[in-house]
Amino acid sequence: MSPATDDTDLELVMAIVRPEKLSDVKASLAEAGAPSLTVTQVSGRGSQPAKTGQWRGEEYVIDLHQKIKVECVVESGETENVVEAFREGANTGEKGDGKIFVLPVADAVQVRTGDRGTDAI
Repeated sequence: MSPATDDTDLELVMAIVRPEKLSDVKASLAEAGAPSLTVTQVSGRGSQPAKTGQWRGEEYVIDLHQKIKVECVVESGETENVVEAFREGANTGEKGDGKIFVLPVADAVQVRTGDRGTDAI
């Protein structure tokens, strides 16, 4: 198969979620039929309020919260199902539940076989 062009049928769905919601997100994605995922520990800040702590009598501010980034490359026809699976699995109803981003993927190549595009995922 030749390299994919700009009209690819692949999209990257990336979500930043609370660490304690990872198993719910994985279960929700499996139920939605997401073929694979990548998980990374990250830290960041958004609408979740900063916390103050104390160590050895000194006060400090924690404004970077520990999060999990979960990424799935899917065929564009499955994107909405995967986005909804992320929402269902990650939602607590509180600030700091996370964000979901959808990006186009120009190409995908499977290392072992050299398959490209949708064949690679």
